[in-house]
Amino acid sequence: MTQESSKTASRVILGIGTIMCLWVGAALTAALSQANWSISALAGQYMVATGMIKPLHTMVDFYTHIKGIEYLICVAFFAAFPAFYQYVNKEQKKVQVTK
Repeated sequence: MTQESSKTASRVILGIGTIMCLWVGAALTAALSQANWSISALAGQYMVATGMIKPLHTMVDFYTHIKGIEYLICVAFFAAFPAFYQYVNKEQKKVQVTK
C-alpha cells in the first residue's frame, strides 16, 4: 500500500466519521428539542420506548415491581454472603519475624 493511497483511505474514514458525528448531533438536538430541552425527560422517554421501564398505572403494578426487585436483591445476597463469610473467616497465616 503506497503512502498516497494510505492518505486517501484516512481521509475517507475521517469524512465518514465527520458525517456520522453531524448526524448524531442533529438527532440528539432534535430529540432534546422535542423533550423541551430536558435530558432526564429524554432519558425517560428512551427507557419507556425500549422497554427498560414500564409505566406503572395502578398500585398493584407498583407493588409487583417493588417485590420483583426485592426478590432479586435477596437472591444476590444469598449468592454473595457465603463467599463473603469465607473471606472474613479465612485463617491468617502466621508470619515469623526475625531480628
